[in-house]
Amino acid sequence: MDDSERRPWIVGVSGASGTPYAAAVLRALLHAGEAVDLVVSRAARLTVLDETGRPFRDAHWREDLRAWLARGADGTDGRFETDLANVRFWAAGDLAAGPSSGSYPVKGMLIVPASTACVAGVALGLSKDLLQRAASVTLKERRPLVVAVRETPLSGQTLKHLVALDEAGAVVLPASPAFYAGATHIQDLVDFVAGRALDAVRVPHKLYQRWEGELGGGRGIKAE
Repeated sequence: MDDSERRPWIVGVSGASGTPYAAAVLRALLHAGEAVDLVVSRAARLTVLDETGRPFRDAHWREDLRAWLARGADGTDGRFETDLANVRFWAAGDLAAGPSSGSYPVKGMLIVPASTACVAGVALGLSKDLLQRAASVTLKERRPLVVAVRETPLSGQTLKHLVALDEAGAVVLPASPAFYAGATHIQDLVDFVAGRALDAVRVPHKLYQRWEGELGGGRGIKAE
């Protein structure tokens, strides 16, 4: 793809638990032929290490990302294979990076998962790192922003921040799996949330079975 024609989705990964959600969204975007600009916060690196047992390093981001995306939600290594040719990585501390400017051409941004600290930073416009700055730019440019918050219970202050994001035009998408699609594996639940995130930005996918108005349809059961 010619750089002059490249219009990626920014995917921001914050420090909340839920790195399998981020991996599923990244895989699905790339499989759909979309370009991705990836930003992983400093806190998220600790979460990646804790949840996958593998590091995520700036200098070895491609190697580390390949191993991360290959891992299933149940911890099985080598379950997926993903072409990383359409991924560009930006360090979280690089506030001169492309996504920090509104003139940098992107389609929108997904923050998956979004911690409450990240939610607060974006809602207040703090721009303390590239992830928050890119989200602020996305809002001011009126581009799609999906915030997949992953926390429970939610405090009153966080709820106020989420309302502020909704009023600013963001899609607030709690990482809440559904069970009507006939999930039989943890990966199915993860993929449902990832699929809903892609639905919000109108990227086609086949991550989950959609509701068709028939009880038990996801499990192949006919209602009597």
